[in-house]
Amino acid sequence: MTNKTLTRADLLQAVYVAGPGLSRVEAKDIVETVLDTLCSTLGNNEPVKLRGFGTFNIRAKRPRVGRNPKTGDEYPIAARRVLTFKPSPRLIAAVNGEIAEPDADEDEPAATSPKIKAAANSSRGDVIKSDKF
Repeated sequence: MTNKTLTRADLLQAVYVAGPGLSRVEAKDIVETVLDTLCSTLGNNEPVKLRGFGTFNIRAKRPRVGRNPKTGDEYPIAARRVLTFKPSPRLIAAVNGEIAEPDADEDEPAATSPKIKAAANSSRGDVIKSDKF
């Protein structure tokens, strides 16, 4: 496993290679448009769901008192908004090297592994009805 970070240039190259009729300028415009749309949508406090990948949300955090662990001194931490990401079961399966197949319901793909299938169903609050479990 390499520790190479995926960059914008890597994304541009992937889009350029995936679209045989695209020029590099068109590939750059596509990547920039997608990233700008993501940023503006999240900036408006709207969630972004990428099917098969995951969901990005903005969460508001209240102001609180922080503490320096070394000295014990207190200091205020201002209210802020943070970005959260919840990966899809398909992404989790891919990261863990397991095979995930799309289900009839494309919003929640089913995985071939019983562990992944159980995790996907339990995260939705569904009851698993099967003789295998």
